[in-house]
Amino acid sequence: MKPGLEERYSRQVLFPPIGLLGQQRLAESRVAIVGCGATGSALASLLARSGVGSLRLIDRDYVEPSNLQRQALFDEADAAESVPKAIAAARNIARFNSSVVAEPQASDLVPENIDRLLGNVQLILDGTDNFETRYLINDYAVKNSLPWIYLGAVGSRAGTMNIVPGETACLACLFPEPPAGAGETCDTAGILNSAVNFAASMAATEALKLLAGSRGELRQTLVSYDLWTNQWAEISAARPVPHCRTCGARDFPHLAGTARPHITLCGRNSVQIHEHDRPLDLRDLARRLEAHGNVRSSDFVLKFWKEPYEMTLFPDGRAIIKGTSDTALARSLYARYVGS
Repeated sequence: MKPGLEERYSRQVLFPPIGLLGQQRLAESRVAIVGCGATGSALASLLARSGVGSLRLIDRDYVEPSNLQRQALFDEADAAESVPKAIAAARNIARFNSSVVAEPQASDLVPENIDRLLGNVQLILDGTDNFETRYLINDYAVKNSLPWIYLGAVGSRAGTMNIVPGETACLACLFPEPPAGAGETCDTAGILNSAVNFAASMAATEALKLLAGSRGELRQTLVSYDLWTNQWAEISAARPVPHCRTCGARDFPHLAGTARPHITLCGRNSVQIHEHDRPLDLRDLARRLEAHGNVRSSDFVLKFWKEPYEMTLFPDGRAIIKGTSDTALARSLYARYVGS
């Protein structure tokens, strides 16, 4: 361990199940966090402060004022500048722990880039808010025998499950189809920041067990807790379910990208367009759009307002269009102002 780090993590090293050897293992660990919103930013903060050596931070969105109630790694300046969440998270981690390598990836995780974004890590953590991406992670993790941790928080409910391919149930074992209520998000049902932190704390602890060498202590249940009503539930996930389409039949339709939409609803009254994988010169585009509405741009994101719509463009060609849930209209706006 580098000089000075033993003192930094001394209280964690004093915890016998981790100790000096476990802390060294954490320093050598490589973790991917998919989604840097509420649960993802809390996970990133906990793991960075615990001394996990390398964090790959993957997120498709940017910071907004409404995020600050629950997304622990961001501040008002990030929201005012609409900084991509992955970049803002990496910047803020560097401020409190410069020994951690925080690698930002301002991208939407899709089958075409999943090998690049999730390659060369030991563990994947779920910071997403939708089952489409979770099933994609599950396909990749099972195919590559890579452990991952599912977690979610909405309203006052928090839940998490460890998935170790070949040993435990996978996500598709317990949820062959998205569960009832899977369509709820913080945009529709609201969320308590305490539920976010509860879910992230459970999952981060499981991650520390795995990375520090205490795999035998991993929880083997799907656990769900409602902090408001005090309802607790656990379902066994200790063994793969026979005939599971994913870990049993090894059928990976989400990884194959079959029928995956290129235009999706993205929160409340907004649409994400990610059918265009092409670099955009944001500064040149800003000059072209100035004649059509208000524009603000940086190296990371361009925001364009054409009432009643707000368009956010990323260097990889993606766009988030606010003010409509009509995907055809969103595509039309993109084609009109950016190009088809």
